[in-house]
Amino acid sequence: MKVRKPRLKAVDFFCGGGGMSYGMLEAGINVLAGIDYEPNCKQTYEHNITGAQFIKADVFELQEQELEDKLNLTKNDDNLILIGCSPCQFWSIINTDKTKSTKSANLLIEFTRFVKHFNPGYVVVENVPGVLRQKKESGLEDFIIWLKENDYKVHFEVHNVAEYGVPQSRKRFTLIANRVTDESIDLIKSVERKVTVRDVLGQVNGFPEIKDGHKDKTDFLHTVASISEVNKKRLKKVAKDGGDRLGFANDTELQLACFEGKDNSFKDTFGRLWWDKPSPTITTKFFSISNGRFVHPDEDRALSLREGATLQSFPKEYKFYGTSTSAIARLIGNAVPPQYAKCIGEAIINNHLNAV
Repeated sequence: MKVRKPRLKAVDFFCGGGGMSYGMLEAGINVLAGIDYEPNCKQTYEHNITGAQFIKADVFELQEQELEDKLNLTKNDDNLILIGCSPCQFWSIINTDKTKSTKSANLLIEFTRFVKHFNPGYVVVENVPGVLRQKKESGLEDFIIWLKENDYKVHFEVHNVAEYGVPQSRKRFTLIANRVTDESIDLIKSVERKVTVRDVLGQVNGFPEIKDGHKDKTDFLHTVASISEVNKKRLKKVAKDGGDRLGFANDTELQLACFEGKDNSFKDTFGRLWWDKPSPTITTKFFSISNGRFVHPDEDRALSLREGATLQSFPKEYKFYGTSTSAIARLIGNAVPPQYAKCIGEAIINNHLNAV
């Protein structure tokens, strides 16, 4: 008779609004806690991640023994998963000012402290591909060396989450380390056909047509930012279903000075999503038409908060809390897509079931 193994349990560092934690729960893993420094994550996390604690803490100050006592953790626990999905702006290829995110460059190094202390059965790291391109500077190289020296089987790869059931093209570095079995853990692609914008958005999927500036006071949050009159004129010239700003490039009244003579630069700005493709990467600015290809395929407006969350694969009942549109969009855009997190959790569970 095969002895039933104890349920896997996870601690989610840098948990944000709970995308990774929710996916782990959906896979069947018990999430003990989410840790984050941002207090605006707390209400969203606690409402949606059943049974988990939200621990507001700066990982630079949080001590290993403190976490051990708080969660009643033990060292060398084969059933424990430590997850580190640190904020990634510093290592992103997106051309943004890195000054504010400099501190985040060392978050992986801080996470390593806890892995070394607890020696868990499994370790997950999810981040932008930039941490791999700069693996020495980010601390990733030393982390992988330590894991291998301590008998972890380490698999890491850059995946596009669109290959795992998320209706969005989003490349992410993912590392899964395992010392419970002799097998390294990779993800199994979950879909034969990529999920598209048409599959999840539009009126047939419960998203009524709205105008820019619409405020949805229900938990559904089909709320969309206002746009200026001149931008409304611009959008009327952007072709439906995948059009871009070249639609108004020859209009002297509407063309922006910064784009004159630069038709092949930043073409996604003012661009529409395609119905029959996954969406582009949902960033924290997906509610703004001038920050990427975030215009609705047909309607003359940006994506709503709920549309952005849906493209991140959050279920429609997932409730977000925030003091502003931008605050909620930040929770959504920074999240690990829950469907992708579920695939990670399922891969770990399958490995664990094969342990002797």
